[in-house]
Amino acid sequence: MRLSELKANQSAIVHYIDNNLNIKRRLEDLGVISGTLITCTAKSPLGDPSAYRIRQTIIALRKQDAQHIIIGEVSPWIK
Repeated sequence: MRLSELKANQSAIVHYIDNNLNIKRRLEDLGVISGTLITCTAKSPLGDPSAYRIRQTIIALRKQDAQHIIIGEVSPWIK
């Protein structure tokens, strides 16, 4: 599943970021790394951009960038 498919108020675990993404290094600096819990806090009315919470930080990502972030389901004991 890709981060862009996450609905508002849903959480997931980051698996990896596609190497073709230009802002990969910046996202990693913000904490978007493998194993991190990420939550979609809001989607704009047209769906682009969306706001995501990573640890205690909220960032906005364009859909074209969020499509390069692969996520997985959250285990029940992580929430």
